Amino acid sequence: MFAEVLIIDEMHDSIIAMLKEAGLKPDYRPKATREEVLNILPKYEGLIVRSKMMLDKEVIDRATKMKFIARAGSGLDIIDVAYAVNKEIQVFNAPEGNRDAVAEHALGLLLGILHRIPKSNQEVKNLVWQREANRGSELKNKTVAVIGYGNVGRELVKRLQGFGCRILVYDKYKSGFEHLNTLTQEASMAYIFAEADVVSFHIPLTEETQGMVNIAYLQKFKKPIILLNTARGELIQLADLCQAIQQKRIIGAGLDVIENEKLHTLTKAQKESFQFLAAQESVILTPHVAGWTHESYIRINEVLVEKISQVLSGLSLE
Repeated sequence: MFAEVLIIDEMHDSIIAMLKEAGLKPDYRPKATREEVLNILPKYEGLIVRSKMMLDKEVIDRATKMKFIARAGSGLDIIDVAYAVNKEIQVFNAPEGNRDAVAEHALGLLLGILHRIPKSNQEVKNLVWQREANRGSELKNKTVAVIGYGNVGRELVKRLQGFGCRILVYDKYKSGFEHLNTLTQEASMAYIFAEADVVSFHIPLTEETQGMVNIAYLQKFKKPIILLNTARGELIQLADLCQAIQQKRIIGAGLDVIENEKLHTLTKAQKESFQFLAAQESVILTPHVAGWTHESYIRINEVLVEKISQVLSGLSLE
């Protein structure tokens, strides 16, 4: 008997054929409302979600036959993982699917800031030809700190190693990193605060990390830094980021994520922070698309189906 799998988000259409080939019965309902999902959920053994809705206790309690919840992406912050696991539901994601995309995007943000590419592009399109005002800086010989050495952090380090920059890697829960060379080393946060020119965040959103990057955190850096965030917007308190820019503690920022990405719902304070950031020539903003490439759209499906097959075969994902 085929295990029935409910898909409640828009996915690349290859997911249907992949699941069928794996012996599963997909039910593709990306337009289903939360109420509709709650009503039909009891019949399924599996659920695939991207970001449609929070999978809280109410949802999980309705999943009486559920064997797994698969997140089409990296973060698991929309899922009450502990509660699901307590209900003997396996929860997993697909960070392998978009790690290359996110690493490339982070590098693109950094190079864009260093070489003033967005600014000079817009000026030339407006018939303004300013060479000296757009003199850039090279990545070579700069010190880049990578915070978080998971799938994306590792891939970014690999790419940075070709630029001749010094790389400092910090992960609170890991050590003994591979892919390190003479210009790359594990480092404490104290050392990163003292040495970094660039800081790139690649950590999940948890109770521990939410709002972690505040003004007190940013004031610990001994040099002005370029800050990159392609992880989760809620890691960084935008008002504090603005304050650090005003204090010239941050001389550039590349943000693919912000604390409230529903721009029409920004509070007055959030709108003020957003407008300040948008007015900065040294800030690049992109709409949470770092992991959203044509290639990753398919690769995420491949990773998920492979993991689903393992789970239903009784194999460990570790």
